[in-house]
Amino acid sequence: MSQADTVTAEPVITPQQFDQLRETRAMHPEKVAEAHAARTRRQLLIDGRLFIVAADHPARGALGVRDEKMAMGDRYDLLNRLALAVSRPGVDGVLGTPDIIDDLALLGVLDDKVVVGSMNRGGLKGAAFEMDDRVTAYDIDAIVRDRLDFAKTLLRVNLDDAGSVRTLEANARAVSDAVAASVPIMLEPFMSDWSGGAVVNDLSTEAVVTSVAIAQGLGTSSAYTWLKLPVVDGMERVMASTTLPTLLLGGDPSGSPEATYARWADALALPGVRGLVVGRTLVYPPDGDVAGAVDTAAALVHSSTN
Repeated sequence: MSQADTVTAEPVITPQQFDQLRETRAMHPEKVAEAHAARTRRQLLIDGRLFIVAADHPARGALGVRDEKMAMGDRYDLLNRLALAVSRPGVDGVLGTPDIIDDLALLGVLDDKVVVGSMNRGGLKGAAFEMDDRVTAYDIDAIVRDRLDFAKTLLRVNLDDAGSVRTLEANARAVSDAVAASVPIMLEPFMSDWSGGAVVNDLSTEAVVTSVAIAQGLGTSSAYTWLKLPVVDGMERVMASTTLPTLLLGGDPSGSPEATYARWADALALPGVRGLVVGRTLVYPPDGDVAGAVDTAAALVHSSTN
């Protein structure tokens, strides 16, 4: 990481705790289940809003932050940043794959937090099969087993790539399974295309409205479906396209933090928007001040009311 990205706060997790984490994983794997069973849960919505810190990017091979391609490759650094983030007032929970969530559970930082399990990570970044985004992390049975509070899927739809139909099917099955288990599930939809060998998401208003129309129709019931949507131009039209509760995603970190916060604040004021799910933008802020970035976003979420 560059000097500017160095975390400015004192470590939340000590070297001794990391050593114990490694020892526990090697010698007592049964303690993972024990940690989940002992976790204190909370109700999903307290003030009608949610602010979730996301960290499911590594399992899809997406480790980069700005110009640092392997920023999220240091697991100790990532866990320390996440532990710091979820310890801040106003942070309701964390989103991750089993490896991340299990580590945080063993470290004892998930009590009274909303824990979101990420499901389909099979569409690896840069892979020829990226659009065939299969469930390779949590499934709904595992989310119920570990007493997690929410499920999450990524739904990129490319009309020119046959892999998208399997992604659609996987998302529909996840929604139906979530309904059967009474588990809230957030879908993160995009209309996507290939450009220069990479998947590029269409962030036009029309494309986002189209992605919402597709996503909210998946599964045998929409009773437990939430949406996770990008902040784009014409958000009023986007939010007019659905009655489902919606969380805003932070997206790839770019531009000034001030401009990003202003866009989030405007979108948070719209009917139906229930909060933020943000990862790298806050966990790896340009100035390294994780607590400051998280506190600013938390104030935006919890000072707004629908």
